[in-house]
Amino acid sequence: MLDFLIDLDTKILLFLNGIQSAYFDNFMTMYTGRFIWCAMYATMLYALFRRFSWKVALGYTLAIVLVIVISDQLVASVIRPYFERLRPSNPNNPISEFIYIVNGYRGGKYGFPSCHAANSFALAMITSLIFSSRKYSIFIFIWAFVNSYSRLYLGVHYPGDLLVGAIIGITVGWIVYHIAHYIIIIVSTPAERDKLRQNKMSQHPTNIKMYAGIATCLVIAIVSLFRVI
Repeated sequence: MLDFLIDLDTKILLFLNGIQSAYFDNFMTMYTGRFIWCAMYATMLYALFRRFSWKVALGYTLAIVLVIVISDQLVASVIRPYFERLRPSNPNNPISEFIYIVNGYRGGKYGFPSCHAANSFALAMITSLIFSSRKYSIFIFIWAFVNSYSRLYLGVHYPGDLLVGAIIGITVGWIVYHIAHYIIIIVSTPAERDKLRQNKMSQHPTNIKMYAGIATCLVIAIVSLFRVI
């Protein structure tokens, strides 16, 4: 059964990684970057402090930071060293000669599970629970999916790496949110507590973070196009 799953994982990788174009080489390379999304992250912080009291916003901010730290370290420092699964792009991996490498980027040595997937879906889960906006939730999970897929496109992860990373991120995000939410309710004032329980905090336009993310996507798309022309 394990051999079947590994073989299937490899076949899916080779098929999807083989769908390449100069445009998406640029798009995925930019999309997978960490600093390109700073504007979106900043508007998340802004939305938190606009929507909630400063104490509640600070509590949720610390929870978000904790989620990223836990998911990242659980994957990078605990699970990866145990399984030691080489990235498909690693020169020591027999399938690396069949992998399409973009701009010579091969990532680190081990890739199971994916930190990008874990961190992206952890952020998506906890912020979707905090903001309770259907539109934002749809956007942020699509963002996390594309961010994860970009790693497969670049040949540095198997689909299984991404799937397991996503499951870990979603699980960590869900658990930390509910623990943080419970603690925040306990330390909040009675008025804040009622609003939190009913999810009726002041409804400032928190979708600004979604618009910042969409704007960043558009910038990536336009810049990628000009690099090809």
